[in-house]
Amino acid sequence: MTLQQEIVGNAMQMAVVNLRPGQTVYCEAGKFLFKTTNVTMETRLSAPSGNGNGNGSGQGGGGGMGGLLRQAMGTAMQVGQRALAGESLAFQYFTSQGGEGTVGFAGVLPGEMRALELDGTRAWFAEKDAFVAAESTVDFGIAFAGGRTGMSGGEGFVLEKFTGHGTVIIAGAGNFIDLDPADFGGRIEVDTGCVVAFEEGIQYGVQRIGGLNRQGLMNAVFGGEGLSLATLEGSGRVILQSLTIESLANALKKAQGGDKQGPTGGLFSTHAG
Repeated sequence: MTLQQEIVGNAMQMAVVNLRPGQTVYCEAGKFLFKTTNVTMETRLSAPSGNGNGNGSGQGGGGGMGGLLRQAMGTAMQVGQRALAGESLAFQYFTSQGGEGTVGFAGVLPGEMRALELDGTRAWFAEKDAFVAAESTVDFGIAFAGGRTGMSGGEGFVLEKFTGHGTVIIAGAGNFIDLDPADFGGRIEVDTGCVVAFEEGIQYGVQRIGGLNRQGLMNAVFGGEGLSLATLEGSGRVILQSLTIESLANALKKAQGGDKQGPTGGLFSTHAG
């Protein structure tokens, strides 16, 4: 069943989730806002396996010491992947007891939120830190875009992957726009920091802006985009955001008198964090 939720607010949206008795929703640590007293909260290192019980083992049957060892190894592998990706190591699980309950979640930046419905036929991929919360029937994983793509694209190297059935809530910065590359000749090119999420079937890549010539260097140095753009090809839903974390960080540094970017654009700018 679809998660009963409502996204409220404008500049900084939040998701208010209504849980049925016994229903569980989980979020990345740091995204929880409030809950009713009949909703229990538990912090775990494991992510749900998509089977609806939220135990995160992902191993199916098999008990005894062997089952416990497989579960421990699976959890350790999940934690290792998230640590390598720079993601939160823990998840918080919320379950309604003795009646309906309410839980509130939010992202970490001023911007929009979106509820995606998974029917088991297509996975969704999202940029790192986009995940807010999901039903326990949705499996959370880490996907790597590949060495060459990741090294040249920066933000695109690590992706969050959602599979299974149910609702997953994501957040981004600024306003969202939904596009389908098929409506634009099958391919669009965007700032690498503008990609929020896209459906399975969309080919994600990174390309250099122009060649290593005068115009290519002008684009990289003075255009503020660095050396690469993200490419999205195929047919499917793509969600972009109007505000990038880098542009927000640069605006804050400039307001504090610490922006040393000057005329060199994004290539030689200092990155927050």
